[in-house]
Amino acid sequence: MTSWLLLAEAGATAGSPEGGLFDLDATLPLMALQVVILTFILNSLFFRPVGKAVEDREGYIATSRTQAKEKLAQAERLEADLKEQLKGARLEAQKVILEAEQDSDRLYREALAVAQAEAIASRESARSKIDAQRAEALSVLEADADRLADLIVDRLLTAS
Repeated sequence: MTSWLLLAEAGATAGSPEGGLFDLDATLPLMALQVVILTFILNSLFFRPVGKAVEDREGYIATSRTQAKEKLAQAERLEADLKEQLKGARLEAQKVILEAEQDSDRLYREALAVAQAEAIASRESARSKIDAQRAEALSVLEADADRLADLIVDRLLTAS
């Protein structure tokens, strides 16, 4: 690089008249070379790492967004599944409650029928016992009435 500077300096002092509109000496290629070198240095030291960081960040954002969309879709599917399961569970619970009510109503009716049958049987048993006691009492009463009638007849006949 030093040799280019020396050439540029030598070309500027040795040759052409100064003060023209364009001096076409060694400074133009030197400046072009400096721009190329500076561009290469800036590109390798600053722009490439910054560009890589920006690209990495864009990739991370894109994947995060995609993952978030997938998770949202999965959450929505799970929510729909849970709603369906809840709906099914509610229907099943209503069915179980209805069956339990029907069973309790059936058991109540059966118990009522058994109680009524027992009450009727008990009443019939009591009625038959009462009828038997009445018949026994009537037979005893008839026997007593017959005895009393015989006693009255015997006294009347003995008294006459």
